[in-house]
Amino acid sequence: MKVLSSLASMKRRHEDCQVVKRKGTLYVICKTNPKFKARQGTTKGTKLSKKGIK
Repeated sequence: MKVLSSLASMKRRHEDCQVVKRKGTLYVICKTNPKFKARQGTTKGTKLSKKGIK
C-alpha cells in the first residue's frame, strides 16, 4: 500500500478504484487490481499511530 500526500492521480488510475473514508483516513481500494491500494491522512487512533510511542 502506498502512503501518499495526494490521492488525485490515484483515483483515476483504474476504472474500478474507489475512494473510501474510514476514521478520517482516505483509502483508494481496487478489488480487481490490489496493487493500486493507497492511503492518505492521519493514522490517529489506530494501531499504526500507537506503534513505537513510549
